[in-house]
Amino acid sequence: MQHEDERVRRAAQGDERAFEELVIEHQKNVYNLCWRMSGNPDDALDLSQEAFLRAWRCLDQYQFDAAFSTWLYRLTNNVCIDFLRRRRRQQHESLTVAEDDPTGREYAIPDPAPLPEEQAEFRETSRALQTAMQALPAEYREVLQLRVIDDRSYEQIAQILDIKIGTVKSRIARARLQLKKILEAGNFFPSDSSESVTKRVDAGGGQQ
Repeated sequence: MQHEDERVRRAAQGDERAFEELVIEHQKNVYNLCWRMSGNPDDALDLSQEAFLRAWRCLDQYQFDAAFSTWLYRLTNNVCIDFLRRRRRQQHESLTVAEDDPTGREYAIPDPAPLPEEQAEFRETSRALQTAMQALPAEYREVLQLRVIDDRSYEQIAQILDIKIGTVKSRIARARLQLKKILEAGNFFPSDSSESVTKRVDAGGGQQ
């Protein structure tokens, strides 16, 4: 941690080599977040580059009161939210409705190492969850991403999004309810798969 703090300080003073080391260390997590939020690998690449460019410009605002990874996660999340809002405006869509994804892209959910006979169902439910997540408003998508996909605690989510824990809990509850309605109404998959995804959403993360 001390070594990383020193690299951040050097980078904030204009040391490009120190910043390059930070990029190498965090680029995978940043890209994965961008992919999960955008649902598109090409957009994820552009967003991750934008996030690091913004980080380079804003390093002097980092106060060392939280881990650099938390600060970078929050910044990247804001970049993704801005992108989603622009995309929704460009497509003239409601903040609560998105078109079905015709490409069949799979959502970048960490693989729980399913047994071979479970892989087909896992891929199907992953695609369904990705499609349904894309239909959520940005503020709901981000809390479910942090809680269900990244398994973050309520305290961590509050710190990342700079909101109160009570707000985190209420927003997650509303997001789960809306996601379940989308899953149940969208005919994304057979009823058996729908039930398994709903249970996953209800379970949420393991930490409190």
